[in-house]
Amino acid sequence: MPMVRTLVACALASTAAAVETQVWLQRDYADYERGKLSGLSLSSDGRLTLAPVFRQMFDSPSAYLWALAEDSKGNLYAGGGGPGGPGARVYVIPRQGPARTLVELESLEVHALVADRQDRIYAGTSPDGRVYRITPEGRAEVFYEPKTKYIWGLALDRLGRLYVATGDHGEIHRVTPDGRGAVFYKVTDPHARSLALDAGGNLVVGTEPGGLILRITPDGEGFVLYQAARREITAVAVAADGSIWAAGVGTRQAAAPAPAAPAAAPVSQPSPLPGSLNAPQQQARPTPMPSPLPPLTASAPAISGGSEVYRIDRDGFPRKIWSHAQDIVYAIAFDAQDRPLIGTGNRGAIHRLDSDHRWTALVTAPATQVTCLLAGRGGTVYAAGGNIGQVYRLGPELETEGTVETEPFDAGMFSYWGRLSFRAALNGGEILIRTRSGNLERPQQDWSRWSEPISAPAGAPVSSPPARFLQWTATLRAAPDGNSPELQAVEVAWRPRNVAPHLEQIEITPANYRVQPPALSLTPSQTITLPPLGRHRRSPAPVLAADAGSLTMQYAKGYIGARWAAADENGDEPVYTVQIRGEKESEWKLLKDKVREKHLSWDSTSFPDGEYRLRVIASDAPDNPPDQALSAELVSEPFLIDNTPPEISGLEASVEAGRIRVRFRARDALSPVVKAECSINGGEWLLVEPKDRIADSLAEDYEVRLAAPGGWEFAVAVRVMDAYDNQAVAKALIRP
Repeated sequence: MPMVRTLVACALASTAAAVETQVWLQRDYADYERGKLSGLSLSSDGRLTLAPVFRQMFDSPSAYLWALAEDSKGNLYAGGGGPGGPGARVYVIPRQGPARTLVELESLEVHALVADRQDRIYAGTSPDGRVYRITPEGRAEVFYEPKTKYIWGLALDRLGRLYVATGDHGEIHRVTPDGRGAVFYKVTDPHARSLALDAGGNLVVGTEPGGLILRITPDGEGFVLYQAARREITAVAVAADGSIWAAGVGTRQAAAPAPAAPAAAPVSQPSPLPGSLNAPQQQARPTPMPSPLPPLTASAPAISGGSEVYRIDRDGFPRKIWSHAQDIVYAIAFDAQDRPLIGTGNRGAIHRLDSDHRWTALVTAPATQVTCLLAGRGGTVYAAGGNIGQVYRLGPELETEGTVETEPFDAGMFSYWGRLSFRAALNGGEILIRTRSGNLERPQQDWSRWSEPISAPAGAPVSSPPARFLQWTATLRAAPDGNSPELQAVEVAWRPRNVAPHLEQIEITPANYRVQPPALSLTPSQTITLPPLGRHRRSPAPVLAADAGSLTMQYAKGYIGARWAAADENGDEPVYTVQIRGEKESEWKLLKDKVREKHLSWDSTSFPDGEYRLRVIASDAPDNPPDQALSAELVSEPFLIDNTPPEISGLEASVEAGRIRVRFRARDALSPVVKAECSINGGEWLLVEPKDRIADSLAEDYEVRLAAPGGWEFAVAVRVMDAYDNQAVAKALIRP
């Protein structure tokens, strides 16, 4: 299969020339999260499969639906409310017939529902803290008042006793079927935030703001199973094997870290979403008095810190299974295979936790929060939403068809497309992949049409025209028995069109300096560098900058050099030919060829003094077939080669009034005289200023008077230097 080449291709991508065949590979979660998925689920390891059927069942007038319940006949009930809407309501969605409002209650919202064996519905309201009992016909009565603000959860045991998890005082009430109740257990936190019953009749409770998960026996004996690193346990659920699953959100001060476990793959950055309880507090207070439940709107306080999902095994061992930096988990339920499902905001996603290290993004609801999940009969799962008060049905059957459209691939420049192949488990189904290409960043009407489909995993050549951008879309179709194919990876071979190198500037380096030759390595490198595990090269980074970089040089009399700025859009490494020509010459002479560096130094003493130019030719031949190699050239500005020292003439020295007077003239044929010095009797060289006080001409006149040392005979030495560091010395002797 072509996929076998992938790791090697990625490993060599950093060293291979850009004009060689490269591979665009899509196989990770991050490769698809910015694409468009319809009817498909995406696993954390990048596998695409048909999603469970996800259909809207009911669109309520309430902004938020917080609770779901199902009676023995399969009728579904939804409770919610919130500001700006009709207030606390319970809706019924019958198995037959249209959905309707069952009852409207005198409160802000319904946050908990449960159905008893007589198909009566118990609804807990907030922020007035009442429990209503509602008959199937819609007659409602106050069943129990725990005298608290919030009712977060309801659960019925086998004896028909109702457990009421409340907020404000952290109380859990137990109510008998005749409506008489009392405080059954008081948690140490102000809020008994979530509630579930296990097979043994034990309560499982999550709290806020301490992030506690407790088990409470029917006799009222409590035991903290785990203190999470999060402040609010928004959901608890008990699996068929007896393990406890819990979701924690928000940041708790002095949090004890959960046992280490892999975190969820990073996803896009949605805007923060408000929490389901109170604004986060900077310091935990012994007895907080929370404000009424804030609505889930953009202006409400947000829970920071994302979410974590924990599993507590039957022996009490806790482990963090899933985490996300932004998404808030509101609900946990189990599918027909007892796999945990989690409902989240801010993107309305429902995830399935397949193992301790793998999860699947099943579907995304139009609502920005999935606030409640309920496992119904026959493997069906129901979901309720917030910020759009809707009810959805999830599975258990799969969609018969789904599609994915990738983000456009940017080759960085005009490119040719090769073979598209894919790795998949068809499972009796079908996968069809089409491509299109264009030269606009976003696919618009001026892109090419979608190609004919490629259906065989071995693939076929891409028929879309050469361009800078490429995109593919895949359609997955179920097998006749309903099984889903699984798309595991897609790769497209491609090669950019070769472009000639670009020479931008030639600079002649200072005379009498050379670049130190690099140390010779007798052992060529036999290594490659693999990309970090789990990553691969998505697209090339075109080499556009023509920076020659800094250069360190050493003094070497007679040497001269040049450096140049060059680039290659293909990422090729050009080889350079450097030629030289005198200003009065007609032919270029080879100075050096096969230069790999962007600089060259040479001994100029073998060249006559005069004005010259350099021509640098850049060729990408080493990285391209001979018939496709391209070159570019650039000629430098004129520069001088000057290795002849200045001439000193008219040197005169005399003693006048006890001082030594020295006069001379310095002249150079090509470059200015820049420095003159004088020494008496071999003493220190003293700088001499020209008569016009500026050393900037080919000829300069000097006159200086120096103090005469003792004695009657003086040896006067004069030294001059031109701009190319050529020196001349002359001497004169003074006698009385």
